Amino acid sequence: MLLRRGLALEYTTLGWNVVGTVVVIAAALNARSVALAGFGLDSLIEIGASTVVVWQLKDTAANRERRALRLIGIAFIALAIYIAGQATYTLITTSRPEHSTLGIAWTAVTCAVMLALAAGKARTGKALDNRILQTEGRVTLIDAYLAAAVLLGLLANGALDWWWADPLAGLVIVYYGLREGLQALRTRP
Repeated sequence: MLLRRGLALEYTTLGWNVVGTVVVIAAALNARSVALAGFGLDSLIEIGASTVVVWQLKDTAANRERRALRLIGIAFIALAIYIAGQATYTLITTSRPEHSTLGIAWTAVTCAVMLALAAGKARTGKALDNRILQTEGRVTLIDAYLAAAVLLGLLANGALDWWWADPLAGLVIVYYGLREGLQALRTRP
């Protein structure tokens, strides 16, 4: 029952992020938004992390935990590096993103959905004593934080014309991504 719930949470995350990647990339291209582009990449990384967890949950006896933690850790670090690079480039070039109603709506809903999924993964991972599901739950939680940060940046850009809020919103998650990525890489099964 718990294993089935863990898989259902991961499949829900996968489905949401597949749709989200398309929506966010379209919104990012339309608005020329670094924060939305970073959020789209985050959705791709979340897809990869969820795939790793499904792989591990389907055969927990195969000693896949260390490899799964490493893959999730690498995904966190890749996300942080990408966002830091894109945000820095945007700030240096003073590239001004346009308002994105689609981006605002999607990130608002995504924040709520990811918070619920992260809580479910944390509870289920703890009940299963599965560090992989718990770690990927933190990936999902960071996805929710990133959605909130991007949302704030998009709102500030749209309402106040604070163009720099968009790339700064992307930088909010860099610290958390690096911290969680390094923790996942250091965790010993």
